[in-house]
Amino acid sequence: MAKIAFILLCHKDPEAIVKQAQSLTSAGDYIAIHFDARASRAAYAQIRAALKTNPNVTFTTPRCKCGWGEWSLVQATLHTLKAAVSAFPRASHFYMLSGDCMAIKSAEYAKAFLDDRDMDYIENHDYFQSDWIKTGWKEERLIYRHWFNERTQKRRFYAMFNLQKRLGLTRAIPADITVRIGSQWWCLRRRTVEAILNFARNRPDVTRFFATTWIPDETFFQTLVHHMIPTSEIENRTLTFLMFSDYGMPVTFYNDHYGLLLGQDFLFARKISPEATDLKRRLSVLFASEGTDFPISNEGHALYHFLTNRGRVGRRFAQPFWKQESSLGRDRELMIVASKKWDVAKRLIARIREMTNLPCIEYLFNEEATVLPDLGGIQTSMIKRNRHRRALMRMLFDFHRTNRLVICIDPSSLDLIEDFAADRSTTRILEIDTQFSDAYLAGHATRIGLAGDQTSAEALSRLLPTIRRDITHDSDQLRDREFKYFNRLREGADPAENARHLAAFLALSLDQAAEIAETPNLFND
Repeated sequence: MAKIAFILLCHKDPEAIVKQAQSLTSAGDYIAIHFDARASRAAYAQIRAALKTNPNVTFTTPRCKCGWGEWSLVQATLHTLKAAVSAFPRASHFYMLSGDCMAIKSAEYAKAFLDDRDMDYIENHDYFQSDWIKTGWKEERLIYRHWFNERTQKRRFYAMFNLQKRLGLTRAIPADITVRIGSQWWCLRRRTVEAILNFARNRPDVTRFFATTWIPDETFFQTLVHHMIPTSEIENRTLTFLMFSDYGMPVTFYNDHYGLLLGQDFLFARKISPEATDLKRRLSVLFASEGTDFPISNEGHALYHFLTNRGRVGRRFAQPFWKQESSLGRDRELMIVASKKWDVAKRLIARIREMTNLPCIEYLFNEEATVLPDLGGIQTSMIKRNRHRRALMRMLFDFHRTNRLVICIDPSSLDLIEDFAADRSTTRILEIDTQFSDAYLAGHATRIGLAGDQTSAEALSRLLPTIRRDITHDSDQLRDREFKYFNRLREGADPAENARHLAAFLALSLDQAAEIAETPNLFND
């Protein structure tokens, strides 16, 4: 059975570190602690005194003064790995942690997970070809030397960078390695760690190179593992569940995240709030439990994205220049069917197409798979369709040789609808107002990744009101705009009322509109 040596880099909160060490070693595993040399001696002495009788704990010697983005973090990790390898000969895996991490599975589950596959778990994406770095420097991290800390010595950091750049003092990456990048929270097998330590001793040229790169804890171990271990033995992922906000800050977990964390396909989570005392207590008890079942729903990232991307009223200012394209055409009519239930809208426009021969296109701005003609490449991706929306619509009018066109748009795409409504062409909007049962909303949550097959009924019950409010909000926003040509087709309304709205929307006779409104099973889920 797997025996884990946890590699803990920390710098504060000695009481929490003691509790963390006691919890992690309670199941027979080990921990090697590096306590930042910048921290107070009293705090370090407190940790040593509390854990001195625990044979499964060791401490790093020497300790480093660590700084964000510096080589010191890698050096501290190497020192701690050496201490762990020496002190714990029975350790089979080495798991990198911080003081903000906690287990979200039992020790029993974690050991079985590691036993199941003989793999190293470390993110290692191609440095130059991947988009792991979203913004900021990329090549500059490597080809220039960085001696100073960007956060504490900002003027020196940028002065040295600008000097090197002005003088053209770049350097080459070691020829026999391919730089990889990823999260610093990894779990490696013993033979991999021993290979890394040997490599670091035998290749001082590589360690010197990384010692003056910027943020080397995201590249050093990732590159070396990829360099020495067969790809078939590397799982390109971290076993620590973590998320980042749009501002690049780690998302913090609190007491009410317990159920969410247990459902993720990870062994640990970062970062747990210091104030989340109930969450910490429950996770500590969980780690020591036996026979606990962990249904994996893995909806964490999708749920966070959903909840944080609702937007704010008034967040949009002037339109980007690429949205300010010329008119669709003064004599043209664009008819937009706005429905949250896509199947209902698709049934409706299929009937419209059959009864009127009007060209009807499904959710071309919301669904990648929508069938479109070849329009020179503008139709090939959702990004292009949305970016060049007016140009795309002009080309579709031209392709179908018509001045009247029906399309479907999800009500959440309000910016699209507003943009078309502001055009010199005539824009008519038909909202399909449907009913949403809890069963439908639960299925919707599963389809869009907010929930999984294993999501508990309790978690779903908390999520459904949020989804329902979100749908209602989209509908309210659509109606609040008071578009000039706006009609509603309502589930449960009198057929004659729906026929009147359809007749106004499509400029049809009431008889034709009534026939469309009576489409069999139109509102079925």
